[in-house]
Amino acid sequence: MSKIFFDNGISLDGYFAGDNRSPQNPIGDGGTSIHNWMYKQKAFFKALGMEGGEEDGIESKLIEDTFARTGAYIMGKNMFNEGEVNWPEDLYKRDVYVLTHEEREPWVQKGTTTFYFINDGIESALEKAKQSANGKDIRIQGGAETIQQFLNLGLVDDFILHITPIILGSGIRLFDSIDKSVFDLSIEEVIPSKLTTHIKYKLINKR
Repeated sequence: MSKIFFDNGISLDGYFAGDNRSPQNPIGDGGTSIHNWMYKQKAFFKALGMEGGEEDGIESKLIEDTFARTGAYIMGKNMFNEGEVNWPEDLYKRDVYVLTHEEREPWVQKGTTTFYFINDGIESALEKAKQSANGKDIRIQGGAETIQQFLNLGLVDDFILHITPIILGSGIRLFDSIDKSVFDLSIEEVIPSKLTTHIKYKLINKR
């Protein structure tokens, strides 16, 4: 049975992205620094279909495991708008369901990535993603508002945060507008490194 999860980096003061996000400034001012640990990993560049990276240890395995467990993706329209002009072809290698009010035909990329544009809500996107996932898990890719909606509906089973020791000071927080009555959290694993701390959480939904 598919689980629903997210896997995201945040700054030490809780920001998912910086100010002034746009397709020309993805992740906002200073936002890319949240992911400096990832840019050192060979698995990250492998996922992009490129050579690169300096490290191939436990953090690369975290990246590989995340891709391996994912059978389909769900994301918000703002995140898609930032990525459409920047992502390499066939980055996701899975079906991706974009929450939007826009009516648009599926975008079939070369390879195995197809973007579907869902106009009738989260539940519809989730049902379609489950069918695509074929028993694998469903990753809520972002942005922050989309993750918050899934959390507040009690739909998330677990997540990983990569907490980077930088202070952004402003931007988009990952856990704004969360209904704390919906779930409790427990820590499953903590993996320290020089550039970030990886923490795996399990959710105990109370609804």
